Amino acid sequence: MGQKESEILNSKSLPGRLPAGKAGQAGQALNPKIYFLEAKKISPGNLASMFDAAGFKEVFKKDDLVAVKVHFGEPGNKAYLKPRNVKPLAEKLKSLGTKPFLTDANTLYKGKRSNSVDHIETARSHGYDFLPVIIADGLNGKDFEKIAVPGKHFKEVNIASAAVQADSMLVMTHFKGHELTGFGGAIKNLGMGLGSRSGKQQMHSDVKPQVEEDKCTGCGLCVKWCPASAIGLKDKKASIDRDKCIGCAECVVTCQSNAIEISWAGSPASVQEKMAEYALGAVNGKRCAYFSFAVDISPNCDCYGFNDPPIVGDIGVLAGSDPVAMDQACIDLAKEAAGTDIIKKTWPLVDHDIQLEHAERIGLGLRKYEIIRL
Repeated sequence: MGQKESEILNSKSLPGRLPAGKAGQAGQALNPKIYFLEAKKISPGNLASMFDAAGFKEVFKKDDLVAVKVHFGEPGNKAYLKPRNVKPLAEKLKSLGTKPFLTDANTLYKGKRSNSVDHIETARSHGYDFLPVIIADGLNGKDFEKIAVPGKHFKEVNIASAAVQADSMLVMTHFKGHELTGFGGAIKNLGMGLGSRSGKQQMHSDVKPQVEEDKCTGCGLCVKWCPASAIGLKDKKASIDRDKCIGCAECVVTCQSNAIEISWAGSPASVQEKMAEYALGAVNGKRCAYFSFAVDISPNCDCYGFNDPPIVGDIGVLAGSDPVAMDQACIDLAKEAAGTDIIKKTWPLVDHDIQLEHAERIGLGLRKYEIIRL
């Protein structure tokens, strides 16, 4: 074992910043442990040692079919989680005698990840060729199972079949900003990531884009890309049929003149709460472990075919067994690094605490945590 790996396994436990919330009160579980490694220390050996330090050998059993949940990134995007950070952990899983596979579910919007053929080709082109790739909701997003959840919005959710049928799951997340949910973390990776295409539509149903006619050039790109045929041109301006709109926000991403914006009235709160309920369904009855990489922290999702410059410098990687604590810790570390709530500053109209509060409320995890700096 090298010096760095030895330092990791012999690190000291330090008290983490404990955010406000209901978790961790008397009579409840102890605060989850979050293991943190600075960005400059990220290496294959240190990631493997981090896996051991977090106790993940106890999560995965011999012969487990392990779903390694990743976001392969849309073609043209360069900020997605790089395979070099996933491969060492895949090797750890194989060393335990498990049978890991890379997975994600198809997208609601049109693009190179909306069906399994294009999705797998995208994964391979981005370097995800070291494990079998199985798109969790099948060829065209229709393979899912209904999972019961004690939700505010849902009593059952449509979770991609391969994720449901896997014995255990390693959730690999790229932490970044997001225009609908403030940030994209483990909760989003689980909920939006493993909801089937019909599930994604359910989560987005309250999102209703609107056209600013003075900015619209009438190019017709939004008409071409709308999966619901909800957009047409009227007097050479885009017009959205709100009855047909499924809320996927593909038009917002597609528009090159910034003429289509999200109607924020009520949308961010409901999308975040629904996403948390889907995340709860995705982990139902399953042994899970989490790695979150707070590097290349772009303001937008990796679903875009581009990425803007990072909103804060590289922070590091976190590991733990509680997705809510993982996301809260990422938020707190980003605040510390930027000297301000950089997520709120980037998306001021979105209260990103909503998904954390709701996730904790429904039992997905705890917001309080103990951070162990490696």
